[in-house]
Amino acid sequence: NGFWGRWRCCARVFSWIPVLIITSVVLWSYYAYVFELCVFTISNTLEKVAYLLVFHVCFVMFSWTYWKAIFTPPATPCKKFQLSYSDKDRYEREERPDAQKQILVDIAKSLPIFTRATSGAIRFCDRCQVLKPDRSHHCSVCETCVLKMDHHCPWVNNCVGFSNYKFFLLFLSYSMVYCVFISASVFRFFINFWVGDLPNGPAKFHVLFLMFVALMFLVSLMFLLGYHCWLVVQNRSTLEAFSAPVFTTGPDRNGFNVGIRRNLQQVFGDNKRLWFLPICTR
Repeated sequence: NGFWGRWRCCARVFSWIPVLIITSVVLWSYYAYVFELCVFTISNTLEKVAYLLVFHVCFVMFSWTYWKAIFTPPATPCKKFQLSYSDKDRYEREERPDAQKQILVDIAKSLPIFTRATSGAIRFCDRCQVLKPDRSHHCSVCETCVLKMDHHCPWVNNCVGFSNYKFFLLFLSYSMVYCVFISASVFRFFINFWVGDLPNGPAKFHVLFLMFVALMFLVSLMFLLGYHCWLVVQNRSTLEAFSAPVFTTGPDRNGFNVGIRRNLQQVFGDNKRLWFLPICTR
């Protein structure tokens, strides 16, 4: 127990390394853009103010959505999905697997559960001792069952699911906007530095590297955001895209698809004015 306790503690510490990497790159990009490009390189005051204004809007929205994606706790099944003391005692005392399955079936009759395990049995988590609600899965990293679990993302060190999927999508979107704006506004100075029209100095390295990093992240974000937009339109999670949910009638990849408009509302909420803000909506 002592060894595994220390191992879990170390794992929790090391799990923050990807977040620290992203944070370090973003903070460096802030310094490179604001100071090396806008303050030390751009001479036109109006152009400088315009670039700084738009940049800070992009930076604030990126930081806000990233914070929400990281620190919004994953939603877990409510108490009604947990076994009562008497049901748990009856389940543990029963040694026959078929009888245990029947106990879970009887309990699930009073719950809104429509999906099944691949074997056709009621989905039950032995670790959390809960009947799994539809679309929920156990995360071995977070050590809990997560509602509408999409995946565990190391870059936010959190499970992406029901409570923060909107924030995760907005994080990807504003990350892409951040990279697009940096690439577009830096491109002219990148060319000038590259052909030698601007003097050599610290700003040259920062501007050249800023362009390469922004383009590198932009390409990867295009594919990732595009994939998740397709999932939202289809009302699927990443896990469901790889393994179709099983209903009483059998597997069905489109079992939760209720039309594009309602699929979007399930993620972003009914109020369209709040869709692009990292504010909790239902």
